[in-house]
Amino acid sequence: MHKSKLGGFIIDCQTDDLAGAAAFWGRALGMSVRELPAEDGAYKALIDAAHGLDVEVQQVAHESRVHLDIETDDLEAEVGRLEALGARKLRKIKSWWVMEAPTGQRFCVVRATSERFADLATAWP
Repeated sequence: MHKSKLGGFIIDCQTDDLAGAAAFWGRALGMSVRELPAEDGAYKALIDAAHGLDVEVQQVAHESRVHLDIETDDLEAEVGRLEALGARKLRKIKSWWVMEAPTGQRFCVVRATSERFADLATAWP
């Protein structure tokens, strides 16, 4: 078992499958997906009651982009878990991995450094 967690962000997705993009990120981050009907279907919220983060997946016409770090106490286990969800490794830099989501966003998987990491991180089997 290992743990991982992240900060808050908006993920811009150039995609015709916003539901699929939100499903990937929801599974990747351990969050449920919620509709945002007032937003004309261009956004989906990812619910993170444990951390209080503001996380949304947004459908955009421009190139997909986001930068986030997923911190973990077991780098290789977390990278493997994300690969199983459809992400791919791009390159290892020093002690972290640069990865790419199925919708094209790049993100890093880094070693945990947050003060409350052990309390706030999601445990994965």
